[in-house]
Amino acid sequence: MSVTISVATEQDAEEIFRLQYLCFQSEAQLYGNYRIDPLVESLDAVRREIGVDCVFVARLGDEVIGAVRGRITEDGSAAIARLCVHPRLQGHGIGARLLRAAEADLAGARGATLFRLRTGHRSEGNLRLYRRVGYEPVGRAKGTDGVDLIVLEKPAATYVATA
Repeated sequence: MSVTISVATEQDAEEIFRLQYLCFQSEAQLYGNYRIDPLVESLDAVRREIGVDCVFVARLGDEVIGAVRGRITEDGSAAIARLCVHPRLQGHGIGARLLRAAEADLAGARGATLFRLRTGHRSEGNLRLYRRVGYEPVGRAKGTDGVDLIVLEKPAATYVATA
């Protein structure tokens, strides 16, 4: 059975919500903070994002095993967030495929000229993935949950050249 990437639907909301909670446990443990944003987000918030933002899921058969979200910000850039892949399937390129799907939609259909994402400063696996697919650190920020974050960006033109 192969992994497929598709646009999320309203029916995926609960699976995305549960998957996100499972996947971000390791991040919470890394920071000693179980109130990080992905763990306290409500199911209703996930449903709202599916309705208005760019949300993709990875499926293995009927099971949602990965997800990513993106939206266009006021400055025309794309904010990509909540990339997660089921722990038993990490390291197989699914996260990179989800990221490419979001980038393609955000640049092609929504006109983004720049991709921006944030990850915790101790999240080495995330940082390796983002650097490998062309993101460069451009600064730091503090999350609403108190976690120190690294901000990474990639010009949308880079996506076109590397896709």
